[in-house]
Amino acid sequence: MRVLVTGGAGYIGSHAARELARNGHSVLIYDNLSTGHRFLADGFEMVEAELRDSAAAASALRGVDAVMHFAAHAYVGESVQNPRKYFENNVQSALLFLNVVLDVGIKKFIFSSTCATYGVPREIPIVETTPREPVNPYGASKLFFENALEAYSQAYGLHSVRLRYFNAAGADESGEIGELHDPEPHLIPCTLQAAAGLRHHLDIYGNDYPTPDGTCIRDYIHVTDLATAHVRALEYLASGGPSTALNLGTGEGHSVLELVLVAEKVTGRPIPKQICPRRPGDPPVLVADARRAYETLKWKPSRSIRDIVASAWNWMQVSARR
Repeated sequence: MRVLVTGGAGYIGSHAARELARNGHSVLIYDNLSTGHRFLADGFEMVEAELRDSAAAASALRGVDAVMHFAAHAYVGESVQNPRKYFENNVQSALLFLNVVLDVGIKKFIFSSTCATYGVPREIPIVETTPREPVNPYGASKLFFENALEAYSQAYGLHSVRLRYFNAAGADESGEIGELHDPEPHLIPCTLQAAAGLRHHLDIYGNDYPTPDGTCIRDYIHVTDLATAHVRALEYLASGGPSTALNLGTGEGHSVLELVLVAEKVTGRPIPKQICPRRPGDPPVLVADARRAYETLKWKPSRSIRDIVASAWNWMQVSARR
């Protein structure tokens, strides 16, 4: 199949593009390069354009069989400080793009959603039927688009899989692509930067959460495992599977301090830490119940937290030599 990947020059989108190609699919990347990097799209056909540019989108979508939509702003803290940016891009521009997808007749759509749609869950692990009550604008913007996809599926037959990620991390084992943000907000690369001496210390936001060691607990999933799930979701829709929403995670939670210990073992270096106040919008615990994804997609993550950290460390060393 020919698949258009929005945000394909970004972190998760670039890994999905590679996994699609490895499975014999034709990939067209659609990215405005506002946060993506052209070299992450090396080897792929790419259109540089805005989501809200309906003419460019219509042209790019000619001959396309399915869409994977990754293009979005995705920082919880920033969404609290600047919600307008998030609703303009993740909702307004995304809806303009979705309408073009509908108008050109594409019926298969895979959406990069998030566990942030659940907010502070009432039970752990989180199942797909957990009430979606986001506590930050980022989660709210993703929930809005999920709701649009559900409505479009019922009204127009646009079949979708909404993939609710937990914490994507790590890098392709080749070391050729990985996580690259400026500034870098995510825990694992920040931890490794502290190990490498690229930052003075690792900021830990809160040590008074209701968890065993007081720090937040998250479900970390290797980005390549995540990319594989997207390919399986495409195959699921191609086989006639109905629209659905699926959690993507490992079902195992690791606290910030547990992750720091793993990073110290992988790097062989001590990691200086500083405790800071909690950030607004951070739930104490987010861990997936991903059994529905395992059953629906015949998929299961295969990489451990150590594999995740080791691949990220390898990527950091390779990218430093660029």
